Amino acid sequence: MTRTGLLYLLAAAFFFSLMSVCVKLAGERLPTEEIIVSRAVVSLVLSYAVVRRVNARIWGNAKGLLVLRGILGSCGLFCFFHAVTLLPLAEVTTIHHLNPILTALIAAIALRERVSWGLAVAIAVSLTGVVLVARPSALFHDAQTLDGFAVLVALGGALFSAAAYVTVRKLRQSDHSAVIVFYFPLVATPVFLPLAWRVWIWPTPLEWLILLGVGITTQIAQVCLTEGLGRTPAGYATAVGYIQIAFAMLWSATIFGVFPDFLAIGGALLVFVGIAILVVTRPRTPT
Repeated sequence: MTRTGLLYLLAAAFFFSLMSVCVKLAGERLPTEEIIVSRAVVSLVLSYAVVRRVNARIWGNAKGLLVLRGILGSCGLFCFFHAVTLLPLAEVTTIHHLNPILTALIAAIALRERVSWGLAVAIAVSLTGVVLVARPSALFHDAQTLDGFAVLVALGGALFSAAAYVTVRKLRQSDHSAVIVFYFPLVATPVFLPLAWRVWIWPTPLEWLILLGVGITTQIAQVCLTEGLGRTPAGYATAVGYIQIAFAMLWSATIFGVFPDFLAIGGALLVFVGIAILVVTRPRTPT
């Protein structure tokens, strides 16, 4: 791993965590659909510019899969953004970071990739971590539990994101990465625009800045992630990405005054351990 690659990956985690902060601040008054539309419009403009710059086929080749990737990504984004408005930032970030485990599981089913013993152990360890974070009342009678519906929404976000990642892996055989990225806001914008219009609340000047911040921080994070992945083995990149949970805990405590307890911290560590097991034991494949 090069020092430059590490810095890019750390910057990506930092800006993704700032995106979550902006979403939580905006979600105190604005509906989730409105936040998604603001984010999608910014991404649509920037992604279109990238597609034109690399001179790729703007409508792509595997149009059905591209649309499916856009739908899955849109559903995942809605669940994640909505969960951010309902749950403490550190907890929802931890739950959402189950998606590498779920991606491996879905790929094993849909793409017939080999199921290793490491995947089974990683799933067991990571799900134990999520149980500690969520603390369902049936198991933790005396602990402060999270809202069950909000936890299911966060899990849904991780599941939809994992399915989108598997679709992207399939699409890499037929389409340019810029086109794959472009289809996400291309689908999300027309889907969520009428939904946002129904519940639209006119943002204040400060909220407009926060919404703009959602789009800008996301774009910076994606650029940093792309640069980092180009300089770093995927296994190391996955591990470095989990620093985002630490950033989320920091923002949760300093900005929102919510301090994660020992169960939440322990659960986050178990999720990280589960991903580490998956990275170490996964079968080696060509780049």
